[in-house]
Amino acid sequence: MIIRKIPDVTFHTRVHDTTVSGSNPFRWQDMTTDDYFANKRVILFALPGAFTPTCSTFQLPDFETLYPDFQKLGIEAIYCLSVNDAFVMNAWGKQQKIKNIILIPDGSGDFTRKMGMLVYKNNLGFGMRSWRYTAIINNKMIEHWFAEEGFSDNCDTDPYKVSSPQNLLKTLQTL
Repeated sequence: MIIRKIPDVTFHTRVHDTTVSGSNPFRWQDMTTDDYFANKRVILFALPGAFTPTCSTFQLPDFETLYPDFQKLGIEAIYCLSVNDAFVMNAWGKQQKIKNIILIPDGSGDFTRKMGMLVYKNNLGFGMRSWRYTAIINNKMIEHWFAEEGFSDNCDTDPYKVSSPQNLLKTLQTL
């Protein structure tokens, strides 16, 4: 178990707004770490990129499917974070038909860097991205940490095991 405070940052997001007319009814909204994480127990999972194979086929859809099971165990929200901009994250959520998971764009990588999880993925043509991890966070404090093995720049593999929703659910059920 690891207990440490998550960094304070501001995320630049786009939210649907019915008062905005036209073909793009969204507006910019800055959200802080406090907005997402203060005074609640949540799951944060971070991944290398929206629309990528493992993230789109397994990780995001499985967290969406298991959302009610996490709620029964006292989780108030589940957040998916990626070093992608708000436009990409919103399009990905729409394409995946996400209703329960809140997608957080870390377009600048500021949060990911301060978490110590920013890696180069130049070997895949990605640039700077998040290493894959999951955390249970209670009032901005990390209670449990699940980072994939092999953390490194330009890693040849994309490990996905300990940060899976199935592993996290199993762990929460034993606490």
